Amino acid sequence: MVSFELLFPVSVLAGFIGAMGGMGGGIILIPALTFFGVDIKHAIAISILSVIATSSGSASAYVRDHITNLKVGMFLEMFTIAGAIAGARITLASSPRPLFVIFGLVLLASWVALLMGKQLSRQKPEQQDVFTRWLELEGSYPDFVTGKTVEYKARRAYLGAPLMFGAGIVSGLLGIGAGAVKVLIHDLVMGLPPKVSTTTSNLIIGVTALAGTSVYLAAGLINPGLAVPVILGVVAGAFAGTRVLVRLTNRSVQLFFLVILLVLAVEMIARGVRGI
Repeated sequence: MVSFELLFPVSVLAGFIGAMGGMGGGIILIPALTFFGVDIKHAIAISILSVIATSSGSASAYVRDHITNLKVGMFLEMFTIAGAIAGARITLASSPRPLFVIFGLVLLASWVALLMGKQLSRQKPEQQDVFTRWLELEGSYPDFVTGKTVEYKARRAYLGAPLMFGAGIVSGLLGIGAGAVKVLIHDLVMGLPPKVSTTTSNLIIGVTALAGTSVYLAAGLINPGLAVPVILGVVAGAFAGTRVLVRLTNRSVQLFFLVILLVLAVEMIARGVRGI
């Protein structure tokens, strides 16, 4: 059993990074738990449980600050929930080792795509398509840095929906929030501003993780002795992360996310090669 003194500070760091990047803290928790001798499937189960705590700790603050787009989140959650349940069942039935490498390679490709997207973002935004306009996926948020209100319109919801189903599978399969994938879908596919992408992702990953957790809980893979310090730590870290995020510029958030995304990709590939 991992001691509280070791697991709590690791969980605080995981919650902070999860809130800042809109990802959930599994990218740190799973390697840490397996390093301490926890079985990979139990680590995945605890990690996806912690994602709920991360989302709860940060999403409420973002909603209060009127940055999160609730309508976008509720629409996409339908697809991520179905994906998370499917992904969790796959984990219970098979070894996820090769998928770590595949996922890492996909994230590397996404990292390059996001860099290219920074150039595309300077171009004139596309017109909102009929389906997305029918769903009324648009909104505004207060930018605390510039003191202005930023208005935006989402696009290509018809493409974002199936991609979010895939992100849900990744979340349930690997025990992570898969916020990295969700933020990319929000940013590059649906054209949401970086802050809205991150904050809406924080809302979605909690609901997605809840669906995946139900599968692992039924399988008896969640250890309460590990869950308590993890939840306490990630909630504390998530609240700290939200206070930092709302004071940063969109460019700072995007640069932070690029760094975390690259680290996540390398870490996933390494885990697959090592067979963790």
